[in-house]
Amino acid sequence: MSGRAKWYMSIAIIAGIFLLGMGAERIITRAEREASSDSIIMPQALAQERVGDGDIPTVVEQAVPAIVNIASKKVTQVSQQVPPMFQDPFFRQFFGNIPREQVERFLGSGAIVTEDGYILTNNHLVREADEVNVTLRDKREFTARVVGTDSRTDVAVLKIDAKGLPTIRFGKSSELRLGQTVLAIGYPFGVGETVTMGIISGLAKPIAAQVDVDFIQTDAAINPGNSGGALINTDGELVGINTLIVSNTGSYAGLGFAIPIDQARSIMDDIIEHGKVVRGYLGISMDNLTPDKAEFFGLKNGEGVIVTEVAKGSPAAKAGLRANDVIVAVNGTGVKTMTELRRLVGSLHPGDKAEIACIRDGKDMSFTARVTTRPDETAGGEETKPDEQAKAELALLNGVGIEDLNDYYRQRLELPADVSGVIVTEIDSNSPAADEGLGQGDVIVQVNLKPIRNLREFNAQLKNVKGDKVMLTVYRGGALMNIVLKP
Repeated sequence: MSGRAKWYMSIAIIAGIFLLGMGAERIITRAEREASSDSIIMPQALAQERVGDGDIPTVVEQAVPAIVNIASKKVTQVSQQVPPMFQDPFFRQFFGNIPREQVERFLGSGAIVTEDGYILTNNHLVREADEVNVTLRDKREFTARVVGTDSRTDVAVLKIDAKGLPTIRFGKSSELRLGQTVLAIGYPFGVGETVTMGIISGLAKPIAAQVDVDFIQTDAAINPGNSGGALINTDGELVGINTLIVSNTGSYAGLGFAIPIDQARSIMDDIIEHGKVVRGYLGISMDNLTPDKAEFFGLKNGEGVIVTEVAKGSPAAKAGLRANDVIVAVNGTGVKTMTELRRLVGSLHPGDKAEIACIRDGKDMSFTARVTTRPDETAGGEETKPDEQAKAELALLNGVGIEDLNDYYRQRLELPADVSGVIVTEIDSNSPAADEGLGQGDVIVQVNLKPIRNLREFNAQLKNVKGDKVMLTVYRGGALMNIVLKP
C-alpha cells in the first residue's frame, strides 16, 4: 500500500471511530457444549442450515436483553475571546475571557457480562465523560460508573448497581474462522436495538495505529451507535466488541471491525482487579519485517519484528537484545507483526519471564527477559534557528527536503536528546519517497542500517548505496521504523 493510500486509510479509520462514538458469568467452553450434545462438531455447511431452521431468532432473543444503550456526556469550559480591539489590558479588566460550557454527547452500545452489572464497551464512548447513562432493553435506566478504560485497546468497563441482570456468554475469538456467520447487535443511529448478520471477513487486522488491536473484520452492518455493541456467533456467544468502521461516508460500507473478545476480556479482568491495565514492558522500539526489508538482514522471509532501539537499563537491554535483532517468538509463540509482539508482551505482568527467540546476523539466538512496568518518558530541547535547507542527491529522494537535525527542530518535535540524524522538512506528495510512506517531520537516523548524525554523513552513506533500493530507518512519533525506497 502506498503512503498516500495509507494516509487516506488512516483518515477513514479515525473518522469511523469518531462517528461511531455519536455474580460473574461462568465460561461455557466448546468442549462442554459438545459433551452436552449427541452430535459432533457441525461442519460449516450444516451450520448454515441452522440459520434456515430458525435457530438464529432463538439465539438473538437470548442475547439481545444483555445489550444496552449507552449515552455519555462530557462538559468542557471554553473561552469566548473578546474582539481584538478590546485586548488592551484596560478593556480586558472589564471583559476578559467570557467562559461558556460546551457539551459533547456520545451514543453507543455495551454488553452486560455479569449479573451484578459489569458492562463491556468502548473507551472512546466514555473517556473523560462527566455522566454515563445506561438503558436496558426493558427500559430501565441506570447511571453507570466508569470502572476503568484503556485507550490502547479502546476497551472500557462500566458498572451499574443492579442484581440478576441478563448476561451474554463469552465465546473464544481464537476459534473464529473466515466465512463464519456472525451477528452484530447494538443501537445504531438511535433507532433502537438492531441486529445485523454477516460473516467474518478477516482476522488479525492491525488497521488503526492509534489502537493496539488485531481486529476482527466483518461485513455485518455496523453504523454509528453500534460502537461498544456485541458481535456474536451462531451459538449466541460474545466473540467481539464492535468498535469502528472504515467508510467514506461514516456509515455502513461492508467494513466493520471488532475487538476480539479474548483480548477485551483480559483487559476487563485487569481493570476490575487493578483499576487499570497492567502490562509487561520490554523496553524496545520496533518495526515490522517485510520481504523488502528482509534482504537487508540476510533473511529469506518477511516474518518477524525488527528491534530498532533498546532503551538503556530496560529488561531488553539487561537480557542482551540489540538494535537490528529480529524477534520471531516470545515464550514459544511466533510473532509476525508489531501488534502481535506488543500483545504478547503486554499480556505478561511485571516480574514475568519472557523467553525471546530472535535472529541476529543470520544466527538463531535466545534471550530471557524479566518484564517490568513502563517508565515515564520525558523529552525537551532549546530553540534555535534552522540551518539552510539541503537536498539529498539520490533519485529515490527526488522531491524530499532534508536538513540537519538541530535544537530548533528538537524543540518543535519534542525529540529525545539521544535521537540524532537528519530531518525531512518537506516532501512532494507525488514523490517516490512519499509513496513509500516517508513523511514531513520524519527523522532519518540510519541508511541501510548505518547510523548517521548529520547531513554530511547522510549524503556520504547515500553515495555508498548499491543497487536500486535503499532502506531508511526513521524516528516518528516516539518510535523507529524502516522504510524501503525502490523504483
